[in-house]
Amino acid sequence: MADPSRSVRIKNPSMETVTNRKVEYITISIQQMLRPPPPPPSPCRALLLRQIRTSGSVILSGTRDEGSPASERGPAMAEPEQPEFARERHVLFLEAMASELPADYASQEVNHLTLAYFAVAGLSLLRELDSVNKDQIAKWILSFQVHPKTDNELDNGQFYGFCGSRTTQFPSTNMKDPCHNGSHLASTYSALAILKIVGYDLANIDNKVLLSSMRNLQQPDGSFMPTHIGAETDLRFVYCAAAICSMLKDWTGMDKEKAKQYILSCQSYDGGFGLVPGSESHGGGTFCAVAALCLMGFIQVDLASNLQEPSSIDVRLLLEWCLQRQAADGGFQGRRNKSSDTCYAFWIGGVLKIIGAYRFIDHGALRSFLLYCQSPYGGFTKFLYDQFPDIYHSYYGLAALSLLEEEGLEPLCTELGILSAAL
Repeated sequence: MADPSRSVRIKNPSMETVTNRKVEYITISIQQMLRPPPPPPSPCRALLLRQIRTSGSVILSGTRDEGSPASERGPAMAEPEQPEFARERHVLFLEAMASELPADYASQEVNHLTLAYFAVAGLSLLRELDSVNKDQIAKWILSFQVHPKTDNELDNGQFYGFCGSRTTQFPSTNMKDPCHNGSHLASTYSALAILKIVGYDLANIDNKVLLSSMRNLQQPDGSFMPTHIGAETDLRFVYCAAAICSMLKDWTGMDKEKAKQYILSCQSYDGGFGLVPGSESHGGGTFCAVAALCLMGFIQVDLASNLQEPSSIDVRLLLEWCLQRQAADGGFQGRRNKSSDTCYAFWIGGVLKIIGAYRFIDHGALRSFLLYCQSPYGGFTKFLYDQFPDIYHSYYGLAALSLLEEEGLEPLCTELGILSAAL
């Protein structure tokens, strides 16, 4: 059996155009992977939840039960040492991801722009955008934009946005596809977000064609398809449409009132939002609903301070559902009876931030959870004590820490998912 005290030496990937760092190897001790679990959070939210249920309002002070009096508690126990925020490792990980993705991401090639968004947005939060060529990135992003060949094509029902990858940009050689157009709402959101982050002026984009064709994707019930060839409709794409209009500062691309009614139909009996009407409340769907309503101007920034104020959504139930998602380990679960997951620290934390209720969560316990989800290789894992990071959870781990105002991270525009300085 291998000696667990031995170190494993991991070669750092070559990054010719990304970094001049003199780091040849990262030495990782296996013992780092055998860390003790974080202590359970001491504050609880039971009193706050009880006040929400009974009075419909929140007392802004004295809402936390800090535990029993000292005389009723047992002898003090030493808490295990909490890991520090490993900023340098995260920078190296995201620089490597921005340069060349590992082979395991090959199956996600159709989402190439979205993966690029995670890498570039993560580096921007870490204040390391100078490690990439921003002009080259903007040029690469713009190469995925689809344009109509003639003015007559503007009325053909297609969406002229951005493709997600090279394979979706060009027609297959195995089939006849004379009108190939792989534009996708999620890819268009990712493209515009990256362009905003690297400082490209979105006024240079043909907004009129993009937005007028995007209206072709909105359905009679207010929802959106992601592409004109047909696909599922749910809150993810309503959010993408709202974010696109917001970044382009032009709301002609959607019927906001119809979109609002669709969003309201997705709020469940327990206060959260399902991705479609009648479905189970979900952290990602709840973020998409609340962020879209915020971007469209249908909810205010501090609704939680006065839960009795008339609103388009049931804020009392929403607040209660969100607060109940913080688990005993300090992290957030996306649904009831699920394990805490790094990304929901942003999805549900972001909802609470938008409605002005972020102060009611246990910040210290959440930060501890996120720091324990840091991979020894850089980046973040999905669950506590997973070994390997992925680019998705790495970005949302950083985004969640930004909401917590972690030192060394840029502030985040929560509803758009990009750093505030890019606006």
